[in-house]
Amino acid sequence: MNAILPSSTVGVFGSGQLGRMLAIEARRMGYRVMTFSPESGTPTGQIADAEICAAYEDLDAVKKFARAVDVVTFEFENVPSICAETAAQFAPVHPRGEVLHIAQNRLREKTFLRSNGFPVAEFRHIKTLEDLQNAVREIGVPAILKTAGFGYDGKGQTKINAVEDCAESFRQIKNQEAVLEAFVDYEKEVSVVAARGAAGDFAHFGAIENAHANHILDVSFAPAFVSGKTQKEAVKIARGILETLDVVGVMTVEFFLTKDGKLIVNELAPRPHNSGHLTIDACLSNQFEQQLRAVCGLPLASTALFRPAAMANLLGDLWENGEPKWARALENKNVKLHLYGKHEARCGRKMGHLTATAETTREAVEAVIKARENLTADRHT
Repeated sequence: MNAILPSSTVGVFGSGQLGRMLAIEARRMGYRVMTFSPESGTPTGQIADAEICAAYEDLDAVKKFARAVDVVTFEFENVPSICAETAAQFAPVHPRGEVLHIAQNRLREKTFLRSNGFPVAEFRHIKTLEDLQNAVREIGVPAILKTAGFGYDGKGQTKINAVEDCAESFRQIKNQEAVLEAFVDYEKEVSVVAARGAAGDFAHFGAIENAHANHILDVSFAPAFVSGKTQKEAVKIARGILETLDVVGVMTVEFFLTKDGKLIVNELAPRPHNSGHLTIDACLSNQFEQQLRAVCGLPLASTALFRPAAMANLLGDLWENGEPKWARALENKNVKLHLYGKHEARCGRKMGHLTATAETTREAVEAVIKARENLTADRHT
């Protein structure tokens, strides 16, 4: 692959906060950025040189977009595969459309993992209520029913505690094609954000530990509170997945760590990840720079962690009773604020994040949580 050098144009399908942070890195390194999505005035569009507003199914617009850029990448995986295939006729697309196709469907993703020997929870393909009832009897309860496609942040899934729950659970997902997974009694969740270049070079940020609230990532921190053995195993599995898929770009592998120390792959995200935002302020290079380097055929950078770090998401709920108190959050000089330029704050919507660095992971976590609490401290309701 010939390197795509600064002054070239990077095309981004999607226009949310991940694209915004990629665009910031691209602009810093001298690239132009063009974003494509059905919306305008977006987080990515505010930073990009050009914002194309069209439906992903508008293949004429996709062709025009791809002709105008030197390489195409993604900031989220739910772009129709035909969109990626069409763009690939005119510009390199990384990661390739097949990776996107696998990662945007839970059944395809889990089938890929199982067939290639990667650790995954027992699962069954569900098409009908009868399939679901039989699968529950085979796998046992509790179990998790998930729609096969287009689910994130806990969307499209429900827990089943008895065979009698099947009809209601299937109704909740609107009788869609689904996957039933055995419930994993895990101790914690970790993720590995990794990059792979066209020549097979590989870089990673180690295991990042994650805590969720209402199925949405709440706080992430690194180094994770896991053993050295678990760190190495998580990275080894992640590297195996990226190599098997022939990923060029960034991919995040999310894991459950069970109480007996086993790693189970939960999900794949063929892009930078919410849990990797702390790399912006804590590492020599961050996940977005690595994505840019990988898709442009440049050498990957060092991922050295300067200090332990933590990140806390800022959801729209914080705006419910007025503008958050930004100055209060930033009283700790080791806390940094990142806002995404979204015009409307809604409950559950990711509006930004805070990061903190400290001498220890625990101190970083405490600092970022305290800073977030200060955003609404002493507010009259």
